[in-house]
Amino acid sequence: MTIRALQPHEVLQHMTSLAGLLQDSVANGSSVGFLPPVVPAVAYAFWQDVAAAMQNGHRVLLVAETDGIVLGTVQLDLVMKPNAPHRAEVMKLLVHSQARRRGIGRRLMYVIEEQARQHQRTTLVLDTRKGDPSERLYQSLGYTVAGSIPAYVYSANGSLDATVIYYKLLQ
Repeated sequence: MTIRALQPHEVLQHMTSLAGLLQDSVANGSSVGFLPPVVPAVAYAFWQDVAAAMQNGHRVLLVAETDGIVLGTVQLDLVMKPNAPHRAEVMKLLVHSQARRRGIGRRLMYVIEEQARQHQRTTLVLDTRKGDPSERLYQSLGYTVAGSIPAYVYSANGSLDATVIYYKLLQ
């Protein structure tokens, strides 16, 4: 398996695989801003928006792939405010349901932190639904809970769940 940063034009080349990954992740419980089912048109539009942010220099997209098949992704949104050239948001860590529990998410997080350092970003933030397995991963990687917001996201079952905000100061 290799992990690498995609270029904006490569998003279109991998669109089917990326859309399928998003659909699979949401269908299998990931809270990444969508509710199941994610129809193909919505998934494609999402990745087109990601490519546009990449083209503008605001986003880094990493993929974990084997034999050209995308097994996971994570994004780094570079804060472009004048008072925040040191900050970035880690977003949309996705691992295909058939590839989970193999360390792919952890490896993606290590590489996205290296990308942050290369972009001179030392303060990282992220959020996740309270109680999701991703919390254990983020905590094991040294992310600190900054707080929780109740009734923040809808889940597939219709409940309103809290989100937990994490941060990490890179050395």
